[in-house]
Amino acid sequence: MVDEHERPDAGGTPARDADPDTDGVPPAPEGPPGRQVPAWVDERRPRSVYGVGQEPDARFSLANERTALAWVRTGLSLVAGGIALTSFATFADLSAVLDVVAAIACVAGAGLSVWALVGWQRNEKALRLDRPLPSPRALPVLVVGVVAFGLGLGVYAVFSAW
Repeated sequence: MVDEHERPDAGGTPARDADPDTDGVPPAPEGPPGRQVPAWVDERRPRSVYGVGQEPDARFSLANERTALAWVRTGLSLVAGGIALTSFATFADLSAVLDVVAAIACVAGAGLSVWALVGWQRNEKALRLDRPLPSPRALPVLVVGVVAFGLGLGVYAVFSAW
């Protein structure tokens, strides 16, 4: 029978350097149950987020991070689309209006990425302080922007064809 501190793949030698339960993750700062860990103990940044409240369930914190990363990916897609649009307009000798649309897409993508960070911070603080999550601010703006962008390009396409 294999001892719980021995790794069979390492020839039965004790695993002194790695704790299988932590998988190399440093231990969390400890404090009395239900109490806030002092900010000076926690090395994570930004302290304005990690230095408040109690540590939330990791599932919720990681879901918040995944959502923020999805918003950043959307912003990056807008920037990439703007770059592709301006490149295509240059090579195809199209109207300068497309350059303006491309610039708007690039600026919107950068702004959306900043908005993702701010939203992540707001949600993480709410989780840590055991408060209700704030209402989403970026989603309605993004939907209105996409609808306006689509309608604007549609109108441009119709009138430029005549």
